[in-house]
Amino acid sequence: MVSATRPTLHGPAQQEFGCFSPSQWLHCIEIPKWSKHRVKLMRYLRSILIPTALLLAAAPAPAAAVEEAPVLKIVINGDINPVSAMFIVQSIHAAEKLGCTCLIVQMDTPGGLLESTKTIVKEILAAKVPVVMYVAPSGSGAVSAGVFITLACHVVAMAEGTNIGAAHPVSAGGGADTTRVMNEKVTNYASAWIRSLAEKRGRNPEWAEQAVRKSVSITEKEALEKKIIDLIARDETALLEALDGRTVQLDDGNRVLKTRNAPVITREMSWQHRILYKISNPTIAYILLMLGIYGLFFELSNPGAIVPGVAGGIFIILAFFALQTLPVNTAGLLLILFSILLFVLEVKVTSYGVLTIGGIISMFLGAIMLFDETPGFSVRVDWRVALTFALVTAAFFIFALGMALKARLTRPTTGQEGLIGARGIALDPISPHEGTVKILGEIWKAQSAQHIAAGTPVEVLKVEGLVLTVAPSPDQTVV
Repeated sequence: MVSATRPTLHGPAQQEFGCFSPSQWLHCIEIPKWSKHRVKLMRYLRSILIPTALLLAAAPAPAAAVEEAPVLKIVINGDINPVSAMFIVQSIHAAEKLGCTCLIVQMDTPGGLLESTKTIVKEILAAKVPVVMYVAPSGSGAVSAGVFITLACHVVAMAEGTNIGAAHPVSAGGGADTTRVMNEKVTNYASAWIRSLAEKRGRNPEWAEQAVRKSVSITEKEALEKKIIDLIARDETALLEALDGRTVQLDDGNRVLKTRNAPVITREMSWQHRILYKISNPTIAYILLMLGIYGLFFELSNPGAIVPGVAGGIFIILAFFALQTLPVNTAGLLLILFSILLFVLEVKVTSYGVLTIGGIISMFLGAIMLFDETPGFSVRVDWRVALTFALVTAAFFIFALGMALKARLTRPTTGQEGLIGARGIALDPISPHEGTVKILGEIWKAQSAQHIAAGTPVEVLKVEGLVLTVAPSPDQTVV
C-alpha cells in the first residue's frame, strides 16, 4: 500500500499566498514523482480551484459603508434682528450647498423686528433643505417673532420646560399703538400671516391666531396636544433619533430624514456678527453713541488728553456699526447733535439756563425719535436711559457753566489784574508828580489825578507797565 505525501507550500508561496494566481499556486504544490495518481490529482485540483478563483475574481468588492449626510445646527439666543436674520439665511444656503439632511435651528428668543422676521420666514418657506426648529434648552421660549419663525419651519420640536406664544404685535413706543385704527391694522395683518403659516404646515391655525390677538402662551406639552409642534425632545440626541425616518414635504418633493447616525456640524457666527449682534440693541447703540460724543467733546475741549479721544472714537465707530442694522431716524440723530451744541453754547454764552433747558429737551426727544417706527414689533431706546443721559449731560454742563461763571466773577489775585482794587498807603506825596506807594507789601511808583498826601490810604485804579494809577481809598483799611 502506497501512501501519498500531504501537499505543502514552498518558495514564495509560503510567504505571500494571496499574491499568486491559481495556476501559479498549483506549480507551488510539490507532489512526489513516484505517485501513480499524480495526473489525476493535478486534473482534479485544476477543475476545482480554477473555477473557484474565477468566481471570486468576478465577484464585486464589498461596498464601502455609505456615510450619512450631515446635519447642520445653529443657535439663536436673543432678539430677532437683521444680524440674526442674516445668519439664519446664510445657514440655510450653507446647508443646501453641503447637501445636509436638515438644518436644526436651536432658538430662545423674546421677539424681534418685523422686517427681519419676514426675511427669515420667506427663506424658510423657499428652502431646499428641511428646517427643524428646536426650542431649547429648558427654560427657553419662542415668543412674539419667534412664534412666526417656528410655525414656518418644516418640523418643530421643543425641549422640556419651554414655552411658545405671546405673539401680539407692539408699537415702536412699547405700549399701545398711537391710534385704534393702526392697532387693528397691525393685529389683523399679523393674524392673517400667522394663520397662513400654520395652515401651510398643517398646524393649529386657531391657536396661532389667538397667540396674536390675545397673546396666549402655552407649554411644550400643551403645544404638542394642540398640534402646534411635532415632538418633544429632552436633548439633541433624542431629537436626532425622533427625526430619523420622518418624511418632510419640500417644494421639490418629499424628503426622508436620516439623522440617527448623521454627523452634526455646528455653525457659529463670525466674531464680527457676534459683536454686531450684541450691540445692535437700540438702547446699547444709543449709549455707545452718547459715550462716543462725550469722548470726542472732552478731547476737543482739552487737546492732548488722548484717552477720551481714543475711547470716544472707538465708541462712536461701534455705535455707527450698530446703527447700520437699525432703522435710524435722521431727525432724532440731528436733535441729539443739536442738544450737544446747545450745551456747548451754554458754557460760552450767558443765557441764564435757557440753552441748557433746550439741550435737555432736544436730547430726550432725539433719543426717543432716534429709530423709525416699525409697525408690528418694538425697536426703541428705553425712555429711562434717554432721560438719564439727558439729565446727566445737563448736570455736567451746568456744573461746567457754574465753574466758568465763578472763575469769571472771581477777582484775579495775581499779575497786573490782581493789583486792580488793591489797597495800600502813599509813602510820599503823589500829585502832581509821581510818588511811591506800598501795595501788598511791595513798593510801586504811582500817579494820581488829585493830590494825595503821604500816609494816605490809596486804592489802585489802573496798572500801566510799572506805574500804578491810584486814588484815595474811601475805606481806610490798608491791605
